[in-house]
Amino acid sequence: MKNGLANLFARGVVALGNSASKLQSLQLRLLAGEVKDNMEHLEPYGFTACPKEGAEALAAFMGGDRSHGVVIVVADRRFRIAGLKPGEVAIYTDEGDRIHFKRDRVIDIETVTLNIKATDSVNFDTPLIKTTGRIESDGDQVAAGVSQVEHPHSDVQAGNGQSGPPVGGGA
Repeated sequence: MKNGLANLFARGVVALGNSASKLQSLQLRLLAGEVKDNMEHLEPYGFTACPKEGAEALAAFMGGDRSHGVVIVVADRRFRIAGLKPGEVAIYTDEGDRIHFKRDRVIDIETVTLNIKATDSVNFDTPLIKTTGRIESDGDQVAAGVSQVEHPHSDVQAGNGQSGPPVGGGA
């Protein structure tokens, strides 16, 4: 009985990961030189990650039977964001990308390129949008119901790109 209980859990280090299948499998190097291949990695619903070699894992073996174990958690202290305040949550990668849910209902996203794909629309319900850089668009911009592409200008001076007031009055 004592030996069975001792075999229920084991710490290990990830050697390989295979995230191509419906349920990810990992190869772990466990304590005492034991290597386990194709261990199923149980992940929380809605979250998935393919851990890097060297990440730490905790494996469970039902009834102490070492023939079929499952990985119940993987952590990687090399890349973990430290210093979160109580109640904060963060998602991170080894490259420094992060989504940090901070106190006071602030969310910080850090990355090199952020792509958002929505088949219908992206909606902002906020009184202010700020940017530190340029805004570009391949399509029409509409401000206060007026298309900026179809909004003609008079007194455009050739070569300098400056325009006068819109046709039909207004400043």
